[in-house]
Amino acid sequence: MGGLGIEDEAFIRGKVPMTKQEIRVLTLVKARISPTDTVWDVGAGTGSMSVEAARLAPQGHVYAVERNTEGVSLIARNREKFGVSNLTVVEGEAPEALKDLPDCDVAIVGGSGSHLPKILDEISARLKPGGHVVMNCITVQTLAAALEYLRAHETEFSYEAIQVQINRLQAVGAYDMAKAINPIYIVTGEKK
Repeated sequence: MGGLGIEDEAFIRGKVPMTKQEIRVLTLVKARISPTDTVWDVGAGTGSMSVEAARLAPQGHVYAVERNTEGVSLIARNREKFGVSNLTVVEGEAPEALKDLPDCDVAIVGGSGSHLPKILDEISARLKPGGHVVMNCITVQTLAAALEYLRAHETEFSYEAIQVQINRLQAVGAYDMAKAINPIYIVTGEKK
């Protein structure tokens, strides 16, 4: 099905935020997706993470949950472009949109719409033992909410957090200059 780390330019994009290639790769490595896993991608945006997860779980299934109508359309278009038939688009807002999904081996949270604790409650109840939840936190408030939740549930989860800053070199005349991508915190919880 192809390797990990599809180029950003390969995805069909609109005005919906998209997780950049380097962050997708690190997130998916932390998620430890197996070929038969069931994966929830909450706040799936354009579906870039969902597509890559579906390629890592060819005998499994990925559920891309997105509340934004444009995002739902982009996920469906990217699913078709990359030929991943094991990807279902779920239109709705989490945590309510998660209620009818099968239990998961991995949950990736890219967007939470300020509902992170409630989303994590649903994930915690439905994530299989040994499963992973990976949260990409753009704001310090989301980071604080993620860490606070995992600390409060330390009997259920072990966790780690990393901060990632990616800079890409960009030609400026005869020189190359670093152009920063917004830093991201990647918080990973493993269910005990």
